[in-house]
Amino acid sequence: MKHFLQLLGKSLLIPITVLPIAGLLLRLSAEDMLNIPLFQASGVILNNMDVLISIGIAMGLANAKNKGIPALTGYLAIAVLKEGLGIMNPELDMSVFGGVIAGLMAAFIFNKFQHTQLPSMFSFFGGEKFPITMIVLIMIPVAGLFSVVWPYAQAAIDAFSQTLVGLGAFGVFVFGFLNRFLLPFGLHHVMNTYVYFGLGRYKTASGEALTGEITRFLNGDPTAGYFLGGFFITMMFGIPAIALAISQAARKRKKETKALMSSGAATSFITGITEPVEFTFLFTSPLLYFLHSIYTGLAGAVLCLLGIRHGFSWGAGAIDYMLNLNLSDGGLLIIPVGLAFFALYYVTFYFVITKRNVPLIGREQGNTWRKSAASDYGCRHSQAYRRP
Repeated sequence: MKHFLQLLGKSLLIPITVLPIAGLLLRLSAEDMLNIPLFQASGVILNNMDVLISIGIAMGLANAKNKGIPALTGYLAIAVLKEGLGIMNPELDMSVFGGVIAGLMAAFIFNKFQHTQLPSMFSFFGGEKFPITMIVLIMIPVAGLFSVVWPYAQAAIDAFSQTLVGLGAFGVFVFGFLNRFLLPFGLHHVMNTYVYFGLGRYKTASGEALTGEITRFLNGDPTAGYFLGGFFITMMFGIPAIALAISQAARKRKKETKALMSSGAATSFITGITEPVEFTFLFTSPLLYFLHSIYTGLAGAVLCLLGIRHGFSWGAGAIDYMLNLNLSDGGLLIIPVGLAFFALYYVTFYFVITKRNVPLIGREQGNTWRKSAASDYGCRHSQAYRRP
């Protein structure tokens, strides 16, 4: 199950790669910025995350080198599911869960039937093309089943959402903590997907119903952003503070350690990509990573208590911070709060590293760290980035 959830988390990264350009274009072309209505078309991407998630999961879990047919199978699965639900009960909305269910079904059907051989007169429909036929036949009864089951599930999810939101700052803390704590297992994307694209509900002026913290925030929901704002503290202030503490605590190869940490800190501050720094202490000191998870949750809780909300389209770095500042409430106050957390992070990490003699980069026992090792580290983790 753990391995499956890790694969699922990686699969969810596939559709997420389109979010940076979609979010940037949607924000830059908004009426209060450049006011270019045509570029608002990028918003359709955020409004169809269930379709993208279905395709991404089908591609990620399919046992095939050529991902074209699995992608088509994923699209057909979600299309039939949505249409079937609409026919049976127009009030139902499975949101991103529909994408997950459809993607899982598409991947299962493809892996199960991709080698099916048919009689010669039907051979064109056999092999890898056979799942295309099967997914349509199977998703029709699946849609009928969920039209009966989903109202109960939807009520439970709504109750969970209301509970999470109703917990106020504590609910924000729990989400922030789990966001970092689950990252090493690759499971944080499963939870993130719901909060980012399924949590809450907002009706726009045109009557369109939107769900998810990111989608609602970018479309002007005044209640969205409390579950997102804390990540600006972590990415723009917390990670650079950790990098500084590691650099200052280095006893040898200080120049190399400073160069690596400076690069990681700049990456986190500008783009919100944290792994280049996090992976330097994640496995060496679980205690430090646990504190990092606690501080991430605490940052969100503090902003919530102060009534500060802010949001992003992809990563909680300086780019998203500046672009979405007009949509925030008290967004400028993130800077002084962030500076306070910078001090908290730095003092805590420096103290733990030096007092417990944590063998991080620049503090290893013996001559074990070489330039080539640093190069290998960079190559291995340069593609490992994830959203907050």
